[in-house]
Amino acid sequence: MAAPMPAEAPEIQVNDVLMAASFPGWSGGIAGEDEGMSERVELVWIGDEGPAYDHGPTHPLRPARYVLTRALIADYGLLDGPRVVEVAGRTASDAELALVHRPRYIDAVRRAGHGEAGAWWEFGFGPGDNPIFAGMHEAAARVAGASLVAAEAVWTGRAEHAFNPAGGLHHAMAERASGFCVYDDPAVAIAWLLDHGAERVAYVDVDVHHGDGPQALFYDDPRVLTISLHQDGRTLFPGTGAVGELGGGDALGTKVNVALPPFTGDDGWRAAFDEIVPPLVEAFAPQVLVTQLGCDSHHLDPLANLLLTTAAYRHAAQALHELAHRAAGGRWLATGGGGYQWARVVPRAWTTYFAEMAGIEVADELPVAWRVRASREAGHDIATTLSEPAVPAGVDLATVHAVVSDVKGHVFSFHGL
Repeated sequence: MAAPMPAEAPEIQVNDVLMAASFPGWSGGIAGEDEGMSERVELVWIGDEGPAYDHGPTHPLRPARYVLTRALIADYGLLDGPRVVEVAGRTASDAELALVHRPRYIDAVRRAGHGEAGAWWEFGFGPGDNPIFAGMHEAAARVAGASLVAAEAVWTGRAEHAFNPAGGLHHAMAERASGFCVYDDPAVAIAWLLDHGAERVAYVDVDVHHGDGPQALFYDDPRVLTISLHQDGRTLFPGTGAVGELGGGDALGTKVNVALPPFTGDDGWRAAFDEIVPPLVEAFAPQVLVTQLGCDSHHLDPLANLLLTTAAYRHAAQALHELAHRAAGGRWLATGGGGYQWARVVPRAWTTYFAEMAGIEVADELPVAWRVRASREAGHDIATTLSEPAVPAGVDLATVHAVVSDVKGHVFSFHGL
């Protein structure tokens, strides 16, 4: 498949009066018309009303990860009002969820969460990864709705960049829950963008687990480039993400997997990212860049073994920001994702990303008030800085370079590289 020719985004008609009423600070027009600092950046907040997306107190996926992230972003003073703002999310409609999920699955999620009896194991629910919880549909639809608000922001031009820290639930399939994920909000957002006129969307997933949901849901769709950098599926859930998973039919070559060995470390991970992600995204010339920013690749994370530090996240944040402006007209929709050191690591990682999106340098020292709160909620000490000491890798760079070479050999020719 030849690399698609760059094309300008279609002209978007926006009712500026309605947008200004709904979103303070909106001044009309397409964000990012000027070079340099992003004109408007949005933090999309899932909201405090309604059921939380919460699998229970002993489950590793904790709502506190995005609650503490929001608090740290605020305590750093990143939400300045006119340019960097917090906006409210909303609930995704059944029709919007059905852009990627089958109606019978949506019905099952709703009924299971309302306490009805049924063969819910057929849809992936049960003890373990995906327990049923009260209000499950309503909570998951709010997560998806927040990612849709972010998609609306970047596609209409209300903002250049938008971040939903509660999102990134990238394992859910068309009619099956998986890996703590009920509705696949990144995929719903991508499908919404396509439905509203986007011709090419690039999805970059840096979670330690393979981004299997968006890959599967768009496997035969040449309009969606998916790139997943993850720990090799032979060593980690979900067991997929091999280099030979390239897409189907006309989409061959648009599904890209960089399966890194355990203990890769910062240097190897950065090298793999730099050699694969920018050239492919630039060749694809997307109109929107969508990213899943899971930080379960951290060396303290209990569920995986990539051994990254926050230095890798800072590097990725800068590279993705530059790439959004260079290749996607500045349109960058970001979601959270995995991360199971919910107090020690996740807020520091995602605040690093959001500060980069906002183009604001923040002090390395974490605000004292936030550290006190996080330490109290976690019941243990919290790091005092965004940065941290390097951690030795457990594999040599030659091993990582061999993975990178394999990916290039399988994929690059499809894109004229």
